Parts: sequence; C-alpha cells; structure tokens
Amino acid sequence: MEARRVLVGGHRLRFDLVPLERTRDDEVARLIEAGATLFDDQRRPNGRGWVTLADPEGNEFCVEPSDAERA
Repeated sequence: MEARRVLVGGHRLRFDLVPLERTRDDEVARLIEAGATLFDDQRRPNGRGWVTLADPEGNEFCVEPSDAERA
C-alpha cells in the first residue's frame, strides 16, 4: 500500500491508501477479512471512486483504485 495523502482535521487523521499489488476491491476484501468494517462505499460503475473503511478502533481510512486501475 502507498499513502497518497494524509488529511488532518481536528484530532482525526485519515489515510488515503492505494494498493500496490492488488486491485482496490481485492484490498478492501482483504482488509475487511482482517477486521476492518465498511464505513462508506463511493465506488463508481466506471471503476473510479474509493471505499472508506474503519479499523477496529473506529479510525477511518480510504482505499482508492490502484495505479493500474487508473491507467
């Protein structure tokens, strides 16, 4: 995974992640299996968009399409 940008708002920190070796959807499935929960799904029919997940402590992070999916 590669962090594209880090957003800080108030006392919260959110990472936007881009998979390096998987597709966005494969990475989302892997993270949910590891304990993350789905918070918001902004995937679009054209393959764009992102998925916001939360870790077990409630910290949110987004998974964006991989570079290969953006090409």
